Amino acid sequence: MKTVLKSLTFAILSGAAAASYAGMDHNQTPMDQGRHDTMAAQSKMFLEKTQIDGHTVSFHVMQAKEGMQHGGSHNLMIKVEKDGRTLNDIAVNSKVVFPDGKEGSKMLMKMGDWHMAGYDLGQTGEYQLMVLFKTADGQKHFGGIHYMAR
Repeated sequence: MKTVLKSLTFAILSGAAAASYAGMDHNQTPMDQGRHDTMAAQSKMFLEKTQIDGHTVSFHVMQAKEGMQHGGSHNLMIKVEKDGRTLNDIAVNSKVVFPDGKEGSKMLMKMGDWHMAGYDLGQTGEYQLMVLFKTADGQKHFGGIHYMAR
């Protein structure tokens, strides 16, 4: 299990392998749910989906491996889908409200089907993770979720 987690962490955070991981289907079957929960607890990953204007938006937070940070202690990854298809022709901006009330905003860089930015999410407490994305039709879409760091 440790080898799988190390491999998964390395794949997410390293060059071309990151694009490969980002293109994977992260939908879970009920049988996978328990395994995912265990893996998430062990590797400090977070994955939550929400609906924004008819789009399914996946928020994925993962602690960055030492020396592999992309601008912070954690990587925030976003995937936007419409009618079961990943939207790749979008511009994505993110905003985080930290537990102390301070805010930060970053454009996300494209990595396969995902868009990613690094943030320092090491402080214990509740964060608000928000995304603003512009689709090919010129429409802007905004929404978010809450993330609890322990």
